[in-house]
Amino acid sequence: MALEISEFNCYDERQPTNKSSRVQNIDTAQKLWKEGAKLLLSGDVYEAIRRFDESLEIKPTAEGYTYRGWAISRLGRVDEAIDECKKAIQLDPNFGNSYNDIGVYLLRKVGAEKAIPWFERAKRARRYGARHYPCLNLGRIYLARGEKMRALDEFLEGLAYRPGNCELLAAIESVKYSVN
Repeated sequence: MALEISEFNCYDERQPTNKSSRVQNIDTAQKLWKEGAKLLLSGDVYEAIRRFDESLEIKPTAEGYTYRGWAISRLGRVDEAIDECKKAIQLDPNFGNSYNDIGVYLLRKVGAEKAIPWFERAKRARRYGARHYPCLNLGRIYLARGEKMRALDEFLEGLAYRPGNCELLAAIESVKYSVN
């Protein structure tokens, strides 16, 4: 059997060799993790995890593992959440969400020093639609340390990615008022 690379940068030998079946499986897996994300946002963590599990069984993806990690973190199982994100990185090292999420988990668990490199990696990831989050996270770390100008640089960088973002605008205002 020849190796084939899907649009999700992963290969699963259990997939049928029929191209239309593979596309259907990818669509189904994607639909399931999107359902899981909606369930998670609505607060139904356990049902969200079930959807992510179903999605990953059909087609392992960086998105599936990262979102499953996010759900698991909501249950306080931070080490497992980090492991899920590391699985995502193995499948797709360009998917930025995984790096940012690990940074958030480490920030909560052990502090800023271990989290900073993960936020920096998230900012450099090629495939990341929410690049303003690691900037916001880094800015908050630097602001808490009293490094106001460094924090401001991060907030402004984030604003370049997401103009008009309320969290970033508020963070910039907080720096302005703390300098005066």
